[in-house]
Amino acid sequence: MAVPARMFPVALWTPTPTAWPGGNSTAAAAAEEEAKCVFNEEFKFILLPISYGIVLVVGLPLNSWAIWIFVSRMRPWNATTTYMFNLAVSDTLYVLSLPTLVYYYADRNNWPFGKALCKIVRFLFYANLYSSILFLTCISVHRYVGICHPIRSLKWVKTKHARLICVGAWLVVTVCLIPNLVFVTTSSKGNSTLCHDTTKPEEFDHYVHYSSSVMALLFGVPFLVIVVCYCLMAKRLCKPSFSSPGPRVPSFKQRSIKMIIIVLTVFALCFVPFHITRTLYYTSRYFQADCQTLNIINFTYKITRPLASINSCLDPILYFMAGDKYRGRLRRGAAQRPRPAPTSLLALVSPSVESSVGGSCCTGNPRGMGTAGSGGGR
Repeated sequence: MAVPARMFPVALWTPTPTAWPGGNSTAAAAAEEEAKCVFNEEFKFILLPISYGIVLVVGLPLNSWAIWIFVSRMRPWNATTTYMFNLAVSDTLYVLSLPTLVYYYADRNNWPFGKALCKIVRFLFYANLYSSILFLTCISVHRYVGICHPIRSLKWVKTKHARLICVGAWLVVTVCLIPNLVFVTTSSKGNSTLCHDTTKPEEFDHYVHYSSSVMALLFGVPFLVIVVCYCLMAKRLCKPSFSSPGPRVPSFKQRSIKMIIIVLTVFALCFVPFHITRTLYYTSRYFQADCQTLNIINFTYKITRPLASINSCLDPILYFMAGDKYRGRLRRGAAQRPRPAPTSLLALVSPSVESSVGGSCCTGNPRGMGTAGSGGGR
């Protein structure tokens, strides 16, 4: 027997109508119009369990394997490896929360796990989202400094600095998302218990202001930083004088270009569509758009939510493509652990030496400096 589609009245999840200058009659008419609008979310009971299940099945082994490689096969760490390890930890924590969401949406919006776990699961989604953005930004700035300011990077680009930056990134994300733990809650609807992704309807206006501020700080600013860094990096890499002698394109330039492509792809596929559609979704609810517009925007927003989760599967590709040493450790798997190569001062800016010592990609190799000071690192 076919299961009837669930239709959600907009009045259940929109904020209380604000009185317009036209008087109470206008507000009452708006409320009456909203009450007639129904929300058909039948598609998400198929889309979300399947997409979250795929991210769980793919992302958990990939990130667990990446953490094992970082911990057991890639010592000592350099700055880039430190950022990548924290990125892998963030992705792993998030994918571990996905079984509850798979069950929730497969059971058609019924949350049996309690209010506390609802808050934690929603918190982990946004913590992973914004920590991933910050760590990708750190990796990008690290590469920019190594390529465009190689001499200064001798002083700036150090593993201890990267550790402090990672601690700071986790603190910023945690502090910014503490209000989210307060806003997110559960509510009863018939025989089902809803785990709200935002908050209860009467608090939605306040949540929009809070969420917009967090989005501007933790997405808008890092995105601008990444775009500026990559534009400057691309300009520097395209200069013939920056290349090593010979017809071949240096390997560090190839890895840097690959990293630019991968990070921009992650942003273009995962982060930008989600934040655009979420902004439209919150704005349409806040200003009480008409029913047809609400349904269209809601559909668009819901299909971009899985895209925001796919970054947990794409980040391991960044580890693999970015560093020769990571690929080597991955291929050898449980092979004998090799001896770490001696580290020189210029390893901080030499792609060849950094790849040998830290297992990640280069920070730059201006005019062949890395070859002179590498000490046989390649």
